[in-house]
Amino acid sequence: MSSPTGPAPGSPRFDDDSPSSAPGLPVRMPRPRQSGRHRKPEPVAAPEGAPALVLAVPGTPTPAARSLAEEVCSIARSELPGLDARIGYVDGDGADFPALDAVLAQAGAEHKARAAQGDGAAGPAAVVVPLLAGPDSSLLRRIRQAMMNSGSGAELTDVLGPHPLLAEALHVRLSEAGLARADRARLFTVATAADGIILAAVGGEEAVQAAGITGMLLSARLAVPVLAAALDEDGAISRTAEQLRTSGSQQLALAPYLIGPEISDGLLGAAAAEAGCASAEALGAYGAVGRLVLSNYAAAVGITLRPAAGGPQYAPAR
Repeated sequence: MSSPTGPAPGSPRFDDDSPSSAPGLPVRMPRPRQSGRHRKPEPVAAPEGAPALVLAVPGTPTPAARSLAEEVCSIARSELPGLDARIGYVDGDGADFPALDAVLAQAGAEHKARAAQGDGAAGPAAVVVPLLAGPDSSLLRRIRQAMMNSGSGAELTDVLGPHPLLAEALHVRLSEAGLARADRARLFTVATAADGIILAAVGGEEAVQAAGITGMLLSARLAVPVLAAALDEDGAISRTAEQLRTSGSQQLALAPYLIGPEISDGLLGAAAAEAGCASAEALGAYGAVGRLVLSNYAAAVGITLRPAAGGPQYAPAR
């Protein structure tokens, strides 16, 4: 008879083999490796020679924008060790804020050098991920132009949304501002919780439609109406606010469907004043933003990412 850790005390095998005269001490055996769905996955790392991830940051370059972009890249690197993540600014110029085309040209030169040395550098020199929650045709046109100017042969991914993780991020930003319950399952009331949400987007009608998809997911989370509106269209925010109030909402909130650098300072405050309501912060370097940046990159390169422990599998926007 044996115990899970070795022969049972008092058995002939135990008495013969035990180096100690003290009976009843179990022999510790190696624990078998856990299998099945609870087994801890092996960490995924970027393949050697994988293309660089170049984060295309829109808007006027500022120290705040640089800090945000660096944090997003740090999140991506933590999810994929060995990732070569770089930052290029659509309106950049100089060492502090390197222009997107210059960053891509450097990546292209390094790629060609590795290929000449026979290092087996396959695929594009870089994968460009726009730091945009939704489509903005004007900004995307400029990003494509920078890619062409660089001569790097880089590949461009989709923007980050619409995506359920962005609905989660919007919920968190609203709750941080005291405009929504942090957890809809908790049975308590937040006195300042909004009963109608204006989802502010930039990029024209296409951006508003894409924001509306994420807005439906946010509405399901909060159980309040959510309408998307163009932040860069005169009167759109106030018209949407009036539409919500006409339908019965009294306490509104503005939720920016934006990362942050793509808009000028003061624009959100002016929009909130126009709607007569409070505003949450932009999405910023929320963890889901970094994970979606990496997800779009991985889809372009062909890397299969594992979900975070206890978290959902995430996929790039379509």
